[in-house]
Amino acid sequence: MLPRVVMSEFMKGRGRRLCRRALGRNSGAGAGHWAKFVVGVFVLAGCAGPEQKPADEAKDAPQLYWPAPPDRPRFKYEFRLRSPSDIEETTEEQRLKQLLAGAPPGTEPAFQKPIAVAARQGRIYVADTVGRTIVVFDVPRRKVFRFGLRNPGTLTKPVDIAIDGKGQVYVVDATHRGVFVYDNLGLFIRNIGGPGDLERPTGVAVDRDGERIYVIDRASNESDQHRVIAYGKDGEKLFDLGKRGQGEGEFNVPLQGAVGSDGTLYVLDAGNFRVQAFAPDGRFLRAFGKVGNQLGDLARPRGVAIDAEDNLYVTDANFGNFQIFNRDGQLLMAVGTPGTEDRPARYGLLSGIAVDETGRVYVADQLFNKIEVFRPVPEDEARSVLAGEGSP
Repeated sequence: MLPRVVMSEFMKGRGRRLCRRALGRNSGAGAGHWAKFVVGVFVLAGCAGPEQKPADEAKDAPQLYWPAPPDRPRFKYEFRLRSPSDIEETTEEQRLKQLLAGAPPGTEPAFQKPIAVAARQGRIYVADTVGRTIVVFDVPRRKVFRFGLRNPGTLTKPVDIAIDGKGQVYVVDATHRGVFVYDNLGLFIRNIGGPGDLERPTGVAVDRDGERIYVIDRASNESDQHRVIAYGKDGEKLFDLGKRGQGEGEFNVPLQGAVGSDGTLYVLDAGNFRVQAFAPDGRFLRAFGKVGNQLGDLARPRGVAIDAEDNLYVTDANFGNFQIFNRDGQLLMAVGTPGTEDRPARYGLLSGIAVDETGRVYVADQLFNKIEVFRPVPEDEARSVLAGEGSP
């Protein structure tokens, strides 16, 4: 409710006074870091921008709630991450510059080509293949930092990230053909796998306890070694799963994976336009998906993630959206549309996706060089939107 009140204050002409109060005070104790951060985003946006939008811009307002009314909204676009200024605290001098010029400092992009994203406890980890690093947006501390830039644990081409229940971060590097394990602040812990095991790894998935790590190896287009390799918590190789093919338990360009609450491994089998599910011991369980251009089909799937209820989220670069399926493959909804302009829920080249413990969804777009964040919509807010009191 607070962001709506804040914006109402601006519309009533009390914006300048509210800006001074909001920018000058410290965050109140007891509020969650997400609540404080999002309120700050709304306040700063109001301080820097005009009070009213042009009529043509207002008419083409972006869709923030998904799905749109009259359906019950499930997710709302929350904010975009691209530069340190998106979350960092600012000094009084910087705030003044922002108010007068509308150009906050620190707006240079923090990453150059985001390919994968992971999030836990307010930290958003972004794999940057061009920058050869992991960029971390630390929301609780309002800081941005990087790791993987020095030995041990120097990265060359990070392509995917996973986080276990202890907060350990697993980064697969396509050039080193292995997995680097770090703590939640980026301190190197150990390596898993290597050139002797892997040809061209593209994904990594880990169970909640960090007992089992799965590396998705798409190999080369000419190779038959399209497979998944399972490792134990200390890096010992447990078993290989699959080969090149179209049958059950076979793969054609597998890209990413995710582990459910019961230990089930879900593998995005991109070249076969499906998601396959396996038991922790490697037994094939089921598969869903087919190539097509309708809702529920897959055309150019790029990333997969799973939430606490074991719903699966699949990005598709061709559709410009992410689709949400239950564990059996039933389509629940889709979010986003393709676009040529950088706007909320408009995508040019989707890549990785993640869901954190709060149910927030993080999606990476390489063309627009951004991470977008969607939050779940609670029941009272959904009723308000359906009654016509919220944004479309």
